[in-house]
Order: sequence, then structure tokens, then C-alpha cells
Amino acid sequence: MIEDGEGAVKPRPSPESGEGAGRRMREPRATPAALLQNARDLRHAATDAETWMWSELRGRRLNGFRFVRQLPIGPYIADFACRARHLIIELDGSQHADRRSDETRTVYLQSHGWAVLRFWNEEVLRERGAVCETILAVLGGRVTEPCDGGGLIHGLRFAPVIPSPASLRSAPSPDSGEGGAPYPDMALGRPA
Repeated sequence: MIEDGEGAVKPRPSPESGEGAGRRMREPRATPAALLQNARDLRHAATDAETWMWSELRGRRLNGFRFVRQLPIGPYIADFACRARHLIIELDGSQHADRRSDETRTVYLQSHGWAVLRFWNEEVLRERGAVCETILAVLGGRVTEPCDGGGLIHGLRFAPVIPSPASLRSAPSPDSGEGGAPYPDMALGRPA
């Protein structure tokens, strides 16, 4: 409820028609203690590829984008996540040979507003520059189509966000702000 200038109390406008239209409403949920502990354990038991990737992503080292690692999202723990761009980076080892569980996980993350970019551990260690360039291309919006080419060398494995029906009805222009003024950082490819 909100109060107007004359002291009358009115209900808040519906998000479908007012400010925030098209955005998903999230209820704060407590993350189960066991999942939080598992995320902490994973941070301490990182693979060589995860250790190197974190050294590139931490402290806004990758063009100023802020990443976190081992982020619990629903029943899953994302390896790395950029909340500002809703991008998850997953590093896959030999335990990911069964792609069905990865597909289930990806669909879940997409349905919760995340794009998912996957690399094989050996790709990360062997093609470090190309991995960073690929991440920057996705962050900069230069890669938007789904790809499942089996990895960086032979093709990109990327699953973009699945837009909600509400966001398709009332999507604001990404190139300009209120009144049509351009966002200054959009032209530079930097995060706001």
C-alpha cells in the first residue's frame, strides 16, 4: 500500500502495468544449509581449470564484470555467475559425459532467467585466451543464439535466457534510457 499526497492509502500498481512490468517477482527463499556447505566445500576443492578461471574472473578483472563462484541457485550450484548479465559459466570435467543431467540443469537455470555458457576443463587450460574472448562476446551481447557444438574448439556450447511471455510484451529498448537518451556505458561495451 502507498499513501497519496492527501493521506489516502492506495494499493500498489500491478507490476504487469506499472514500473517493473515484465520482471519476475522473486520471493526471498532461504538456501538450505547443506547446499551452502556444499558450495563452500566446492570452493576449497576446485579443479585446476576452476582455479585458473577464478583468477581471471575475480575482482572484476574481466572488463569490469563482477563474478561470484559456487552460487547456489535452486537445487544447483553454478560454478561462476555474473549477476548483472545473468550469465552462468560452467566448467565440465569427465563427470559430465552424461549430458542429460546437464540439459536438465541448463533448462532449470534458463527458466530462472540465466544464460548458461559451458566449457570443458581441458579447453579452459589449453585455450585460455579464446575462453576469455568467448566469455566477453557473450557478456557483450555478440552471441545470442543457442549453440551446442561440443566445446570451444569445435563450436560454442551456449544456452541463452528463455524470455518470459511478459518480457516479450513490454521489453524496453536496451540501447536507450528514459527519454531516449543513450546509456553511456552501452556504447563502450562495459557494464553499468
